[in-house]
Amino acid sequence: MADSPILIWGAGAIGGAIGAYLARAGEDVLFVDRAADHVAAINDTGMRITGPVDEFTTPARAALPEDVEGTFDTVFLCVKGQDTAGAVEALKPHLATDGCVVSVQNGLNETVIAEMIGAERTVGAFINFGADYHGPGHIFYGGRSAVVVGEIDGTITPRSERLHGLLKIFEEDAILTDNIWGYLWSKMGYISLLFATALVDATIDEVIASKPHQPLHTALAREVMAVAEAKGLKLRGFDPFEPDGFTADADPAATQAAFDKMVDYRNRSEKKHSGMWRDIAVRQRKTEVNHLLVPFVREAETLGVPTPLNKRMIELVYDIEEGRRQQSWETLDVLKAEMG
Repeated sequence: MADSPILIWGAGAIGGAIGAYLARAGEDVLFVDRAADHVAAINDTGMRITGPVDEFTTPARAALPEDVEGTFDTVFLCVKGQDTAGAVEALKPHLATDGCVVSVQNGLNETVIAEMIGAERTVGAFINFGADYHGPGHIFYGGRSAVVVGEIDGTITPRSERLHGLLKIFEEDAILTDNIWGYLWSKMGYISLLFATALVDATIDEVIASKPHQPLHTALAREVMAVAEAKGLKLRGFDPFEPDGFTADADPAATQAAFDKMVDYRNRSEKKHSGMWRDIAVRQRKTEVNHLLVPFVREAETLGVPTPLNKRMIELVYDIEEGRRQQSWETLDVLKAEMG
C-alpha cells in the first residue's frame, strides 16, 4: 500500500470509473480534473457510477490541477492523448522521487511520459472497458473488458504487483504482464477500426458487421499489425480483438472469426459508440487522432511499412472535425474506394 493518496489525474470515463471503485474499497483517492463543475460535484455528492455493470455512489475528494498540494507515490494518468504532455508537466512537481505514473490511456503515451519523467518512473497499462462521462460527478460504466498493467521494460516488479492489486479492485480479472507493448500495439489495431466506425453515424456493431466494409476493416487493421510485426512484437489478443485474425498470413476463417467476436461483444455491450464518435457527435470537439493514429503512421514511415488507408482515414477524420464532411456511410465509402 502506498503511503500517500492515489492520484487519479483525469476523472473522466477511465479515471472516474477506476477511481470510484478504489474509493469505495477504502483506498485514499484524490481525483484531479480541469472541469470545475465535475470537481465540485465529486466533492459535494461523490462519484456516481451507473450502467449495466454496477450502480453506486461513493464519497470522494477532487481538486483542480492548480489546487493540488503535496507529493504522491502513485499517479494514474487518465487523460486524453492530446493532454498527456500538459498533464505530466503539471503533475511532475507532485510526483515523489521514487513514485510512478501509470498511463491508463489509449495509445502509446508511455513513450511521451517516459521522455518527460524517466522510464524508471513510467508504468504501462492497457484498458478496453466501456465507459463514458455523462455529466458532473457521473460516469456511465457500459461494459467490462481487459485491464492490464506492466512495466515498460518487460520485468515483473513489486511495484507492478502492487499496481496489479489495485486494479483488481476495479476489474477482478485484471492481468499483470511482462509484455505490455504486445497489448498496446494490438489495441492500436482495434483503435484503427474504431476510428473507421467514427466516420459513420451508426453504432460500432453496425459498422463492424457491415459485410461490404469488412475487407476495408481488415486492411486497416493489417496495416497496424504489419508495423507491430516489423517491431518484432508478440501481439496479445483481448476481448474483443484477436490480432491473429489480421496478420498478413491470417487464414480467412480466422479473420471472419475475429469479426464475429467483435460483433458479438459489441452487441452485448451497452456502450454503442466509441470515444472518437462521441468526441465528434456529442461533445463536439476534436478526437485523439493526432495522438493515436498520427504517431503510428510516423513510426510506420520510419520502419518503411506502408499505411495508405490509415493515412487517408486521418484526413477524413480532419474533414469531419472541421465540418467539410459528415459522419456517414458515404464518408466510409470514400475510404473504401482507396482500396482500388
